[in-house]
Order: sequence, then structure tokens, then C-alpha cells
Amino acid sequence: MSGSDNPSEMSEDEERPCPSDLTGGVTAKARNCCFNAAVTGGGGGIFNFSPHPDQVLENVLENVLCFLTDRRDRNAASLVSKSWYRAEALTRSEVFIGNCYAVSPTRVTTRFKRVTSVAIKGKPRFADFSLLPPDWGAHFTPWASVLGDSYRGLEKLYLKRMSISDDDLGLLARCFPSFKELVLVCCEGFGTSGLAIVARDCRQIRVLDLIESEVSDDEVDWISYFPENKTCLESLTFDCVECPIDFEALEKLVIRSPSLKRLRLNRFVSITQLYRLMIRAPQLTNLGTGSFGASTVTDEPEPDYASAFAACKSIVCLSGFREIAPEYLPAIYPVCGNLTSLNLSYGANINAEQFKSVISRCHKLQVLWVFDSVCDEGLEAVAATCKDLREIRVFPIEAREDADAPVSEVGLLAISEGCRKLKSILFFCQRMTNAAVIAMSKNCPDLVVFRLCIMGRHLPDHVTNEPMDEGFGAIVKNCKKLTRLAVSGLLTDRAFSYIGQYGKLVRTLSVAFAGNSDLALKYVLEGCPKLQKLEIRDCPFGDLSLRSGLHHYYNMRFLWLSSCRVTLQGCQEIARQLPRLVVEVISGDDEEGSETNEHVNTLYMYRSLDGPRADVPSFVQIL
Repeated sequence: MSGSDNPSEMSEDEERPCPSDLTGGVTAKARNCCFNAAVTGGGGGIFNFSPHPDQVLENVLENVLCFLTDRRDRNAASLVSKSWYRAEALTRSEVFIGNCYAVSPTRVTTRFKRVTSVAIKGKPRFADFSLLPPDWGAHFTPWASVLGDSYRGLEKLYLKRMSISDDDLGLLARCFPSFKELVLVCCEGFGTSGLAIVARDCRQIRVLDLIESEVSDDEVDWISYFPENKTCLESLTFDCVECPIDFEALEKLVIRSPSLKRLRLNRFVSITQLYRLMIRAPQLTNLGTGSFGASTVTDEPEPDYASAFAACKSIVCLSGFREIAPEYLPAIYPVCGNLTSLNLSYGANINAEQFKSVISRCHKLQVLWVFDSVCDEGLEAVAATCKDLREIRVFPIEAREDADAPVSEVGLLAISEGCRKLKSILFFCQRMTNAAVIAMSKNCPDLVVFRLCIMGRHLPDHVTNEPMDEGFGAIVKNCKKLTRLAVSGLLTDRAFSYIGQYGKLVRTLSVAFAGNSDLALKYVLEGCPKLQKLEIRDCPFGDLSLRSGLHHYYNMRFLWLSSCRVTLQGCQEIARQLPRLVVEVISGDDEEGSETNEHVNTLYMYRSLDGPRADVPSFVQIL
């Protein structure tokens, strides 16, 4: 982090989708047009208003900056001069905070006055893997109260890994009369009572997306709280809600929502009910199917499910399949030819033959998420069919070190040879070879994201028994656009020397069970100038390697180290030398923070403009 008072610098993140529109700039442009107008005097003469040259410059800047939408471009513009700083703040309608503790809500609202869209991230990603105690923090309540007072025109809110209460949702509904979009990703703390308030009181709501969030069942039929007249809904996602819904209320809601394009259902919606919804909403472009399991129809003939899919000619994104019955798979054949995105990673344990019958029809596919149950054979079918594929994620059915993973270097090699436009890959496997990874680096040089997770600790190339150093070295050397990298398998310090030497654009690096010594981390911290997020667990890195990043920590979003060899004394030294860096030492789950000079359990360091947070739990010690 630089020394400038610039909370917008916290917004550098690749994961968040681009906002749908920009509205703040129009107001600024309309306001500034008045400076060029002629003023008519009482006697009929015309008097020209000549503003100060500095004012003219700021007016021009505001009009130009209205069309600048990229966050990094705006951040760079704000650093040019004081006048650019002011103009950029006045024209910014969107604010993205990559760490809720990196800047206070008051600082944000003081600088940016005309914001209509706010996005905030809370807990670090390792919270998804139970490596962070559940009560660590990331509460939205302090943000809610400040935003409610300052941004009455707020229209959009995106939260990820935050704790948001029903009361917070009630405040949103009360304070923001023009509120239109709510997206909660991996959030917790709220229930169906809070959703009912949003449905009832946010009359202009267009997007209500709950993605991988934990929603408590308050036995409130929240779907029935939407207004009984025509709605503005364009997107409704609740596939993560683990409680039944009133289907009759849902069907009526779909009928009242002619603009609905995205609908993702939970597992309590049967395939028969899905059929009824699709008949009511043929305009859908993005569909999450619900369970897609065995039909509940007994006395009546089963509907023609394929005809419902055939009628929805606009579907390009398909997901769901929570409890799939393979005999119903042919029903989706009519839409396969138009699909650009297919997600079978929510519970669809389909085998290679079943998968091939679907994927062989998906010639336009660009995004694919799937379980490894499709085997290498299924990935070979992907390579043969999906020539325009840009992203693939292969998840494990059994995420255990000793599990028999049915995908290997054979599938990876096939994807690299058949899908040359690939930009992003996440691949879980139990065995891999350097040759396959090197081939991918040559066949897919446009890779931006490469995450290879070899389950099992310190596993070498299973053919040569050599470390995986050369494979990952080839990735950072040949993939010039690489910004995100996750490494695994048996890796020596040599692999990290390659990353430091060639990974000049790497922004996010995840490491587990790798490296020989402190030298490995030193290579990375001294060689990767763009590094923003560094996640490390179970590696032999100690105080020496930690000190090697002193020159860079202010420029990073965060550093996470768990189960490494860093001592409390080493952490204290970092805190003393970098006073604007928040250094958190986290004990085990709900244990009191009583680390000694032995190795700390978890170290979490992040830059902050406003110092340590106030809501520190007992198992966290801030140095």
C-alpha cells in the first residue's frame, strides 16, 4: 500500500464481475454543462460567465472521467494531482473494497459522495477451507449504518465472505429507496426472515442472488413476500438455500416477472416443478435446474421435459443438477448447441458416458465446471468438441489425499491440445507429470489463471519421480499473461526461483506443502512486483523469509501464513517496522490468543488506512 490517502487502491481484484452500468457520471456531466450556458440579464443583454481556469479544468476532467470505467485506470488517474483526485472522487459511482478492514466506512463515504454501487470482501479465502475460526469477524453492520446515512441513492450491493444480519438487510430496505441489486457470495448470519424483508420492501429489486451462502431457516415463506403486482426481477438465485420454498408462490412470482433472465433453483424444486416454471418463462437465458432428480409425478403422465427446454431458445448458461437422474439428461439436449456455460459441479455425479452424451453437443461452450467423475475420457470429449473453451474447473468427488482420482495428466494434456483458447483452469488430481504441464504452457500461452491441485502431499511427477519444478517453471515462463497461480505437488526452491524470475504479472499465489527453505519465499517476494495476495500453508518458511518482504508488504492486499515456521518474535518485528500494516496472529479454533516464541498457528497481515480493527475476538492477537 502506498502512503496516499486512497481507499480506491483497495479495489484491485480479478474475481468480481464487472458492474452492469454506470450512472453517477451522467449526473456530473449534466451538472457541468451549465458552465457553458449564456446568462440573459434583466435588460435583454447577454452576459458570458467565465469560470476560473482551474474550474474549467476540473469541469473537463469530470466530463472525461465519467467515461473511465476500469478501476485501475481510475486509481491511476486519482494519483496525478489534487485536482484529478477531486474530480475522480466526484465522478466515481462504484466503490470496491477488497478487504473490509483495509479502510473505514467513514473514510470511504467522506471521499466518494455519489456512489450508487458498493462491493466489499470480508474474510480471506482460506475461510472456505475451515482454516479460519467462524467468529473471526467481517461483520457488515458497521458498514450498513454508515452507508445508510451517506448513500441514500445506493442501488447495488455486492458482499463476499461477510457476516450480514437480518437487521442489516432491514436497514438496506429502509434506507435505500432506489435499491435494485443484492448479491451475497459465501455470506452468513442471515435467514429467511431477512430475505422476506428485502422481498417485501425493496420494490425496485432487479437482482437477488444468494451464491454459496449459509441461510438459516426461520420458517418464513420469503418467496411469498414479493409484491403481488408486476416485478422488476431480472435475476433470482437461491440454489444455496437449504430449506423448502412455497412453489406456488414461486410460480406466481415467475409469471409476474416478465424481465426474468436468470433463475437458479434449490434442490427442493423437483424436475416436474422445473418444467412448469420453464413453460412460464421461456425468456430465461441462465437456468439453475434445482434437483433434476426422480420425478414426483405418479398418477399423471410425465411431462415432455425436452419440449420445455426446446421452448427456452435463449438459454446459454445451465447449472444446478443437485440430485440428477441420468435418464433425464437427454431433456437438456435441445439447448446444448447454444450453451456457453455449463456447471455440473453441484452434485451431478455423472459418469463418462453420460457426460459425453451432453458435451458432444456443446460446440459453443466457453465455461465448464465439472466433477472428476467424468474421468480422463470425458475430458478428452471436451477437447474434441469445445474448441472455444476459455475456462474449465475440474473438482474432486472425494477431496481426500488417499482417494483414487479418476483424472490425471491424460485429461490435462487432452484439454491443452484441444482447447487452445483456454485462459483459466482449476484442476484437481492425484497424479501429474511435468511433461503434461509443460505441454499446457506451450499449447495455451494465453492462460491468465493456472491452479493445479495435486491432492496428496509432496507428490512428484509420477512417471519420472522428479519434483514438479520444471512444469510450473514452464507455466510462468511461457504464459506471459499469468496473474493467478496455485502450485502443489513435490516442489523445491527451484520452482519458486522460476516464479520469481518469470512471474512478473502474478497477482495471486497459493502455496501448500512446498519448498525446501526460506529461500523459496524470498524468491517470490523479491521477484514478483505485482503480487497482491499470497496464501501459504504447511510450508517450511520462517522469520527470515518473512523479513524478505518488508519492501513489498505495503503494496500487497494481504499475506496469509498458516502452519509454517514463523515465530511470534518474527511477527512482532514486522509490526514494529511497518506500523501501517495490521499483523494478526490467530490461534486455533476459539482458543485464546496466547502464542509464544514457538511457531504461530496462523499469521494474517494486511494493509490498512485506519489501523487495527475494533472487533477483535479473543483468539486473535494484533501486534
